[in-house]
Amino acid sequence: MTAADMPESVTLDELDYQLVTALQLAPRADWQRIGAALGVDGSTVARRWNRLYRSGHAWISCLPAQLAIPSVVMAIIEVDCVAGRLPEVAGDLADDVNIVTLEHVTGARDLLIQAAFTDHVQLGRYLSLRLGRLPGVASSRTQIAVTVHTEGSRWRLDRLSDPARQALTGGRSQTWSGRVFTDEDIRLFQALSDDPRQPAVQLAEKTGLSPTTVRRRLDRLDAERSITYRCEVARYVSGYPISVSLWCALPPAETQRTVSKLSGMRETRFCATLSGAANLLVVVWLRSVQDIAAFEARLAVQVPELTITDRAVALWVLKLGGHLLDPHGRNLRSVPLGFWSDPASDAAEGELLARLRQPC
Repeated sequence: MTAADMPESVTLDELDYQLVTALQLAPRADWQRIGAALGVDGSTVARRWNRLYRSGHAWISCLPAQLAIPSVVMAIIEVDCVAGRLPEVAGDLADDVNIVTLEHVTGARDLLIQAAFTDHVQLGRYLSLRLGRLPGVASSRTQIAVTVHTEGSRWRLDRLSDPARQALTGGRSQTWSGRVFTDEDIRLFQALSDDPRQPAVQLAEKTGLSPTTVRRRLDRLDAERSITYRCEVARYVSGYPISVSLWCALPPAETQRTVSKLSGMRETRFCATLSGAANLLVVVWLRSVQDIAAFEARLAVQVPELTITDRAVALWVLKLGGHLLDPHGRNLRSVPLGFWSDPASDAAEGELLARLRQPC
């Protein structure tokens, strides 16, 4: 990407930060309601959001809550690339619909991936028939996220007063009902992915549903918490530009108490129990690289039973919550999230099965 291709730089003021926080709490609320909570008129917040969104500095992503159900396998995949082939590998993987997060990081791996799979069989198929056959991939290591304790949709800028927060949330429940998406729901979700604030008329044109059906379906999905929304802001203007992944070892008996503390920390963006020897992964957003040592020192005091075994700093978060980002963390475009499928990999698996069926 050349400098001419980069989105413009903008400076955010306090109202911009309050607007992002408001949309983290109520991503599809109308502008009048958001403006009232912030003490300005609806046209002002609409104009400001359009400026932030068009420049790539803020956006809303969404993913179906069914990606987080217990039967779905979430995997943490570390990828080593052949020297000089990292950009090629990252570009090849960026549009894989099952990849939620894709990062170029420091340390003992080149790329760090969070991805969703229908089951362990599909994960194995992806690792061997997709990732393992990709030119430029030298090796990979995978752990399963046994339990995801917190993730990015819960992260907040926290720039609103309590009354403003209450006006936007109204004490609504955040518990998903457990409904699995229908085909019409999936079509609506895919249309919604590019810009979750699209009006119902525009979504109706994309899905072939009537505007009335779209509104009714969106109201139902929102009431059931069947869609998880994230209002994101480019990290270099967020106040937390440094993303650090920490692999930790924790006695199993201490898991509940420890993850409760970690999930409540301002810096924590993601926390999951893993299947490997390093049985906990924590992703934190910090104000500077120098804050890494201070954060780890605070962890040592608050959760002394936790041992950090490895760490990686993100150099470029290429994909976050299904959106592709530039090196500064500005939004480029969306990739609607879903489960991976690939005819070429299916054919390769079929050939292997045919070979295995033949006696020696």
